[in-house]
Amino acid sequence: MHFFDQIGAFRALLAATRSAGPVGLVPTMGALHAGHLALIQAARTDCATVVASVFVNPTQFNNPEDLAKYPRTLEQDLAMLADAGCDAVIAPSVNAMYPTPSRVNIRWNGLDDILEGQFRPGHFSGVSLVVAKLFNLVRPDIAYFGQKDFQQFKIISRLTDELMFDIQLRCVETVREPDGLAMSSRNLRLNPIQRQEAVVFFRTLQQARQEILQGRKSIQDIRKSIAGNFSAARGTSLEYLELADRENLTLIDRVEAQTPAILLIAGYMGEVRLIDNLFV
Repeated sequence: MHFFDQIGAFRALLAATRSAGPVGLVPTMGALHAGHLALIQAARTDCATVVASVFVNPTQFNNPEDLAKYPRTLEQDLAMLADAGCDAVIAPSVNAMYPTPSRVNIRWNGLDDILEGQFRPGHFSGVSLVVAKLFNLVRPDIAYFGQKDFQQFKIISRLTDELMFDIQLRCVETVREPDGLAMSSRNLRLNPIQRQEAVVFFRTLQQARQEILQGRKSIQDIRKSIAGNFSAARGTSLEYLELADRENLTLIDRVEAQTPAILLIAGYMGEVRLIDNLFV
């Protein structure tokens, strides 16, 4: 596996290998886990060359403390990527990606104001900017993202269409711990008691989906029925539980016939913010 922290040398390698077949990109912020490796495996199946990026993008953090505390485990990440069959890794510096302070602000006509966007203002502008930079840097044929960040995937899909990137996008199913907790780099910040309690997010999604499938409740009713879940789980707090159209993320009150839907949840376990979702 080739490792680069310089953009010029990385581009030279890609130019030499591109003729071998499709190039797959797995963008990451490091602190890798089995969910990231599932993206690498999907890319390995489809592509002749698999590239991963490791870059903690400062422009998508609206909370400086959250940025400072984000786990950074580059040496371990590189070993995991090599074992998974990744061909090349680019881990650029902040100065390489942002030689001057960015003046770009990308808006998505309301899609970035709901769910994560409501609680993390500016987050999706930063995500859109760095993904556009990575797409231009790597010029992949296919890019891979995890379902856990589903709103991010829908925004990147729009970004790809709007800027006419000739790139296919793949959304890979969320990988979970044995008890159902969605794998996340932020889980590394949970202490053992918090880790045990954090499964409340997944169990709440399961409960909500079951109630929807039984046809009994609107999302307002479901919020009332699950409120006790978080008062019982020590140190947890709920930011949102929403039901949305899976195609366009329009928030809906209940599932209608033929509407592919998704439940989305976010909240805190102590100081650690967690998100998850389930298709309905």
